[in-house]
Amino acid sequence: MSNSIQQEFKTGKLYLIPNDLGGSAPLEVLPLSVKKKIEDINDYIVENEKTARRFIKKMVPGKSQPSLNFSIINKYTKPEDLPEFLAACLEGKDMGVISEAGCPGIADPGADVVKLAHSKNIRVIPLVGPSSIFLTLMSSGLNGQNFAFNGYLPIDKAERKNAIKKLERTSLELNQAQIFIETPYRNEKFLEDLLQTLHPQTTLCIGCEVTQASEAILTRTVQEWKKIKTDLHKKPCIFIFQKEQ
Repeated sequence: MSNSIQQEFKTGKLYLIPNDLGGSAPLEVLPLSVKKKIEDINDYIVENEKTARRFIKKMVPGKSQPSLNFSIINKYTKPEDLPEFLAACLEGKDMGVISEAGCPGIADPGADVVKLAHSKNIRVIPLVGPSSIFLTLMSSGLNGQNFAFNGYLPIDKAERKNAIKKLERTSLELNQAQIFIETPYRNEKFLEDLLQTLHPQTTLCIGCEVTQASEAILTRTVQEWKKIKTDLHKKPCIFIFQKEQ
């Protein structure tokens, strides 16, 4: 079968390797194709070497740990350091980018090295895995055809409330679901700001500890959420709201 986009690649491939979302055995949420690729690859770009080694050991217990090579990418990585991360690919070896949780490149610093790989004509291959963002959206009942992922909102209370109001107006005007994440220890404060700022009839979905045994995904109006007791502290969550007529 011929490729729909004709392009010649002369380097190793860059595989985007998804991680589990925490709290579950990786092979319960990841396909065997991910395990097989980890068996073959020794050169990785990761956020944290210790947790990446632990993940690889869970996926392929017999893999030689001394044979693994890691480049660390995080918010402190300088743009000028990125090209050397892809050295193994340019030498013809396949490499892997592993996220700390979920899919590389989505709310993840791996996007920077993926962009660079495209500019160097390195073939980028995403592998199938869980995304708490999309799993929560799938389960929310909100608009899956028009949505926006906004990442983190400002920490400053006034700026945050202004951003929430602006995005609520956008949601109404465009019939668009608005998606957010927050640092887990600030979840309860973020929810408090949402409930104080959003219209009572705006719909809000919270996905907490998605794919874990303690998973909870619930969609209610803001007015209804005000009557629900929550315990989101230090638990990974996705927040989605949508305002309708």
